[in-house]
Amino acid sequence: MGLLTFSLNLTLDGCVDHREGIADEETHAFFTRLMDEHGAMLWGRVTYEMMEAYWPRVACGEVEAPPATRAWAAKLEAKPKYVVSSTREDFPWAHSHRIASDLRTGVQQLKDATPAGVLLGSGMLAAELDRLDLIDEYRFLVHARIAGHGPTLYQSGLPGTRRLALVSAIPLRCGAVAMHYRRSDD
Repeated sequence: MGLLTFSLNLTLDGCVDHREGIADEETHAFFTRLMDEHGAMLWGRVTYEMMEAYWPRVACGEVEAPPATRAWAAKLEAKPKYVVSSTREDFPWAHSHRIASDLRTGVQQLKDATPAGVLLGSGMLAAELDRLDLIDEYRFLVHARIAGHGPTLYQSGLPGTRRLALVSAIPLRCGAVAMHYRRSDD
């Protein structure tokens, strides 16, 4: 069984608006390495649609992009992508699959079928999966910014505090810090 790893950009005040992160060569290289370490991607429908509208165009060269960004897009194009959606049924982006069954069952089956692990990149979906105790690791890129607005991580709340154990904290040249945590039983 593979691990489910939640990974996201966020600011010091917890804002997860994708426009607030630093999108430079180093951060794209970080997320490319992270994606390489996992066997599949998992998103909610809204995140999938945001990604689908841009990244396939970068991968095929329709959008000009620096080398690290293009490398991310090309690898994302080839990666299996799973989408949780109760409303949308058609997912034409290459290697995209729908999880429409019971959320706990569908995600657990995906984890069981993906020994290299699954990389989760949707904040709202992560809150639901955390409530179901399905997230094993957290890999956040914390940007040296205070956004002063939302949306924020876990703004809908959790039923209790989630204790984590620090695995690593790696500073990047841009001032962001790559934080890696695992669930702790303490």
